[in-house]
Amino acid sequence: MKKKNIAIITIILLLIIGITAVSFFGSSTQFNIVGSSSVQPVAEKLVESYKETHPDVRFNVQGGGSSVGIKSVHEGIADIGTSSRELKENEDECLTQYNIGQEGIVIAVNNQNTVTDLSKEQLKDIFSGKVKNWNQVGGPDGEIHVITREEGSGTLDAFKSIVLGKDTDIRSDAIVQSSTESVKQSVKQDENAIGFVSFAHMSDDVKALSVDKVNPSIETISDGSYELQRPFLFLVKGTPSKDLKDFIDWVNGEEGQKILSEEKIIRPSK
Repeated sequence: MKKKNIAIITIILLLIIGITAVSFFGSSTQFNIVGSSSVQPVAEKLVESYKETHPDVRFNVQGGGSSVGIKSVHEGIADIGTSSRELKENEDECLTQYNIGQEGIVIAVNNQNTVTDLSKEQLKDIFSGKVKNWNQVGGPDGEIHVITREEGSGTLDAFKSIVLGKDTDIRSDAIVQSSTESVKQSVKQDENAIGFVSFAHMSDDVKALSVDKVNPSIETISDGSYELQRPFLFLVKGTPSKDLKDFIDWVNGEEGQKILSEEKIIRPSK
């Protein structure tokens, strides 16, 4: 009899645990956010704050690059694809775009470099390999070492679009890095290096150059006078579900915008 009672109690407990688990997981919603490595840390901050008031909504945030984000949302792998560049004509089909803010692309050189300003034309010549010595642009005598990002990077695509144009490639011997931090480290360790990095992740480790006499700042990015900038996009296939739209609306609302401002993602002033 005792064994029978124990068995019944065990079954009841298992049923209670099962019902609780079903209730818990059934009431929660999970969203996958995939894409730009520049957007990823910002998305993680947004998600962390959103979950404080929406504990039943779970998120999985991954990087991989803007192209990965665009492809993932098209294929239904991601609920939100993130991109740090404008979409190309063949990429925007069936996608709803939400611009959560603008972000600057900073030209970074070593702190020992005496150059303080370059024009867009000089940048084009440097990154394409037409100009190979710093003394050709008012700097010291030294071979220029170009640091770039990997293919699929939204930062790279935006930089190429703004500075190089469609018909010019980055020099073939450029050193390729997979993140803003890696680019900064390369520039920090090499007096002759130059690279481009995310404005949100700039630090005193390297020196930011002005471009055409305009310094990168919150004000100049906001008013558009600093031309090296790109959008941070949330991409959704078709019409988002209510829960997903609630999150996006929160991001574009007061609380989300406060976090974005802290992360140096900027609302255009015009």
